[in-house]
Amino acid sequence: MGKIMFKIMALDIGTKRIGIALSDYLLMLANGHSYISRDDNSVEQIQKIAKENNVKKIVAGIPYNMDGTEGSQAQDCRDFASQITGFEIIFEDERLTSDTAEENLRSRKIDFRKEKGLVDMESARIILEQYLSRQ
Repeated sequence: MGKIMFKIMALDIGTKRIGIALSDYLLMLANGHSYISRDDNSVEQIQKIAKENNVKKIVAGIPYNMDGTEGSQAQDCRDFASQITGFEIIFEDERLTSDTAEENLRSRKIDFRKEKGLVDMESARIILEQYLSRQ
């Protein structure tokens, strides 16, 4: 039997939307997957996407303050992530990812003003990329 293959998912948890990214099976590439509305079904939707994609770990972005402390937004992300069961949850510093996400989309000539979820999805991809690059 070969190695059991799995993917890693990353979440950019916002108050309105959640961006989702997935790694490849080699755990080298981070790809934007989708974004969903943050509502009563979000946790269920995330768990479904994770199961369908053979995910073992979920990296949740935590928006630390610039001085490294955690504010109410960081706590909100931790509270949300704590509802996701059946997966190893890892927290990743996501300071400045939204700015970087917007720059990346602009450089690829993608107009995200009408579809803000694209920024969330790209932010999730950056969070995952950061995590993978350290492994």
